Amino acid sequence: MTLIKPFAALRPAPGRAAEVIAPPYDVVSTEEARHLAAGRPWSFLHVSRPEIDLAPGTDPHAPEVYAAAQRNLEGLRAAGVMQRDTSPAYYAYRMRTGTHAQTGLVVAADIPAYDAGRIRRHELTRPDKEDDRVRHIDAVGGHTGPVLLAYPPAPAVDEMLARATATDPSDSGIAADGVEHALWRLDDPALQARLTAAFEGLPTLYIADGHHRSAAASRVAAGRRAAGCGAGHASQRFLAVAFPHHAMRILAYNRVVTDLGQWTPEGFLATLAERFEVTPEPAAVTPRGAGEFGLLLRTGWYRLMLKAGRLPVGDPVASLDVSVLAHEVLEPLLGIEDARRDRRIDFVGGIRGLDELERRVASGASAAAFAMHPTPLESLMAVADQGLIMPPKSTWFEPKLADGMVCLMID
Repeated sequence: MTLIKPFAALRPAPGRAAEVIAPPYDVVSTEEARHLAAGRPWSFLHVSRPEIDLAPGTDPHAPEVYAAAQRNLEGLRAAGVMQRDTSPAYYAYRMRTGTHAQTGLVVAADIPAYDAGRIRRHELTRPDKEDDRVRHIDAVGGHTGPVLLAYPPAPAVDEMLARATATDPSDSGIAADGVEHALWRLDDPALQARLTAAFEGLPTLYIADGHHRSAAASRVAAGRRAAGCGAGHASQRFLAVAFPHHAMRILAYNRVVTDLGQWTPEGFLATLAERFEVTPEPAAVTPRGAGEFGLLLRTGWYRLMLKAGRLPVGDPVASLDVSVLAHEVLEPLLGIEDARRDRRIDFVGGIRGLDELERRVASGASAAAFAMHPTPLESLMAVADQGLIMPPKSTWFEPKLADGMVCLMID
């Protein structure tokens, strides 16, 4: 089987994308989803977060929630708001926000390639979150949230996408956050063959975001194989959008902690000075490179620069800034040894800016905030290439793919 394959997408009818597209299901809470969907009967949040249409307090994982997802998707199709293409295609997908734009390819990605490690992962997944996606895929009969992939240097693919998107898109829409999502249907068989061959020549693809979606897709595929579905069945593919790695934008994933444990701010700074060069700053600190951090206490902002000789060499995980912060500060000084489960730490996506860190410290909700330098995508790829796992919340990709722009149906 080839690494990628064209497919007949379920997508918004012409001119309806702006009414449908929604943030990814996992970046909004139930209450945020309810607010965003208010007065928007065709918002895809009614499919991706269907508990918003049930009684307040409904368990988001209750059987009636998945039944509502199926019912709401069928409603979108019955009303003609979403339509299934009649023939397979690839789809060029462009996201534009401010001065940033990135163009990728929507594909049906091969699950056996994922299982074999050719589509590489770098995060652990939680069984409960996998279970949720499995139930959702089974309920609606398809993949409604795309996995974000990065592909290594491939000038031929970049050129084909540039040519394909030189005309007006098949459809576009501006999401609630101001990001423009545009789609081009690529139905020329010759172009499809060239794209398929170009991706087949790549050594690997990298999962940037969507580990639970891909893991759930693998489980669904295994179940369908056991039920008799062959290698060519749609269930053996998952929905993905592959972007050139050089075009993707990673923002910082900042950290906040509720308290300093045994330390006063003065004692904490003094101990940090054994590990870092500590410099008070008059304004918010944006780290300028690896090994540098911004620290906000109630006494103000400080720039932390890791002292020479303390950065691990030859270990792609230990050398990450998120690992350095954990090993030099969070674990030994604050006793936060498991960032996945410790309730004293929280994570703030870089899209919220340093203002959010200042707000949390000023309100007393956090005793300290750490401004991080974004993890380079090359570091993510190096970790994945060695089959290793990155610490939690290492990367924040922005902009986010929209749910509802393209769906891959398997039933």
